[in-house]
Amino acid sequence: MKKRTISAAAAALAGAAILGTLYLPAEAQLPAMVEGQQLPTLAPMIERVTPAVVNIATRGRVRIENPLFQDPFFRRFFNIPEYQERQVQAAGSGVIIDAKQGYVVTNNHVIENADRIIITLRDGRSLDAKLVGRDPETDIAILQVPPKNLVELPQADSDKLRVGDFVVAIGNPFGLGQTVTSGIVSALGRSGLGIEGFEDFIQTDASINPGNSGGALVNLDGELVGINTAILSPAGGNIGIGFAIPINMVRQVTAQLIEYGEVRRGQLGVIIQDLTPELAQAFGIEQTAGAVVAQVLPDSPAEKAGLQTGDVITSVNGKRVQTTMDLRNTVGLLKIGERVNLEVLRNGDKRTLQVTIGKTAEARATVPQNPRLRGATFGPIPEGSPLRGRVQGVLVQDVQPGSPAAEAGLRPGDVITSVNRQPVRNLEEFQKAAGATKGALLLNIRRGNSALFLLVQ
Repeated sequence: MKKRTISAAAAALAGAAILGTLYLPAEAQLPAMVEGQQLPTLAPMIERVTPAVVNIATRGRVRIENPLFQDPFFRRFFNIPEYQERQVQAAGSGVIIDAKQGYVVTNNHVIENADRIIITLRDGRSLDAKLVGRDPETDIAILQVPPKNLVELPQADSDKLRVGDFVVAIGNPFGLGQTVTSGIVSALGRSGLGIEGFEDFIQTDASINPGNSGGALVNLDGELVGINTAILSPAGGNIGIGFAIPINMVRQVTAQLIEYGEVRRGQLGVIIQDLTPELAQAFGIEQTAGAVVAQVLPDSPAEKAGLQTGDVITSVNGKRVQTTMDLRNTVGLLKIGERVNLEVLRNGDKRTLQVTIGKTAEARATVPQNPRLRGATFGPIPEGSPLRGRVQGVLVQDVQPGSPAAEAGLRPGDVITSVNRQPVRNLEEFQKAAGATKGALLLNIRRGNSALFLLVQ
């Protein structure tokens, strides 16, 4: 007799059914008896939700830096262009979240650089989609298609997820077409991975592979709990560590994308750090989790609300703050003008402060005093940057092609941390150091995950 094998997930589901603890939707039915036993199936739920998950194909062009442009000889004598254009194609997944309006949510990296976006529905229809808005910081984008005969996916409350809950991932791995995999929630609140600016991931062992990005992570009720977005793998394939953006975070971001076309992030106006056991002991408190206020910025919402250096923020609107990342994620998704209640510990005493979320400062300044830097625009490291609070310096916001700053090698996104070995922590110090130098400038730059010295002559 041939031996039957089933997956671990199926075995677990079967065991749960036998114990009477498995919840099945009213329309779900057990399959016909097999060898005298009934086995559970997810097929009825899958058939109900898959029409709301779409495949996405994009076409576009990207500019890539010409390597010969880095050679001064070629650049000067052969008129080498700084950039070259290349056609690109990409494939991913998306989820219909509003059938009446035709809104489809996906990952920003799926549609980035796209000139044309085509979605393919479960029934075989192909539709041109327009981009409504995107947010690189959370890797979320909203598309819109003609709202005709669409099926949307109901949304769950991802805050109620627990480690061990069964989940199903639906997407378009490797461009194969719609594929379903199952697993469990392996962990919650994953952050600090360096994948995105705002991280609060659901970790799952449900198989997620390239092409699954933007697809659905659903619970056994067929409700959307997350948007699949990334994997952790040394070889680029699934090893059982996948990440999804919680639907509660997606809901906050998409509401602003639909209303404004972008996310208008607010700020408290504080520099914070994690509460360590050593700091807790120094402050004389038993609290072991929270965000310590290291500095309150002048004229900020935090200062107006009475927040002080040394305060430990423990919750925002009743939601616990375990780390600085928790606080940053919560505040960064709030609307400007929204009032929130902060619970803080001050000298061991609990108190509640009401803060009105303010507008993120976007001060810009040029440095005309030094002609070597003309063509570049500088500003503070923005509130939403992963470097904020970790690196002190001045951000290169923009560089005009062909300008002295571009010739010198400056790039948008560079963070200048020192001028002629003199640390610069803000625009004022940078302007003073750069403007007072008549000769060459030795800039210490943080570029991505690396650092370098740049000599501007």
